[in-house]
Amino acid sequence: MDTLKQLRDELEAEYQTTKRFFEIYPEDKNDYSPHPKSMKMAHLVTHIAEIFGWAGFMLNSSELDFAKNDLRPKLLTTKEDLLKVFEENYLASKEALNKANEEDLNPSWALKNDGHTLASWTKYGAIRHSLSQITHHRAQLGVYYRLNDIDLPGSYGPTADLQSF
Repeated sequence: MDTLKQLRDELEAEYQTTKRFFEIYPEDKNDYSPHPKSMKMAHLVTHIAEIFGWAGFMLNSSELDFAKNDLRPKLLTTKEDLLKVFEENYLASKEALNKANEEDLNPSWALKNDGHTLASWTKYGAIRHSLSQITHHRAQLGVYYRLNDIDLPGSYGPTADLQSF
């Protein structure tokens, strides 16, 4: 099984789907949140765009420690900035996956906070988890769009708004 090809193909598919969501991003809804415990829309799309760079980061590191890392993404509030950062992060991960070999997926990768391990996977597992995070957060964005009467593009099939995808 060519695991890297599968990861590259999935990253590409998630990129194409997410791009359709970002191309219709409503800048006037940056501060929208469906619930007090929910992220504001600008924070949500910033996070999704950021996740597209995680595969590259994971392949080139052994951990992310929130307390020690300056991973503080700039809040993206314009569609232009959102699409730019999204594209840059996608291309960085795509390049890293293209340069990797199967053995690069085996070492451990950990998510930490001040040295305390929150989660640990193989690099393959960490990348798979990040791809799942894209799907999860894009689904949240779909709810935000629906609650604002924004037609939803299809993710894995047609929507009530668009019968083709």
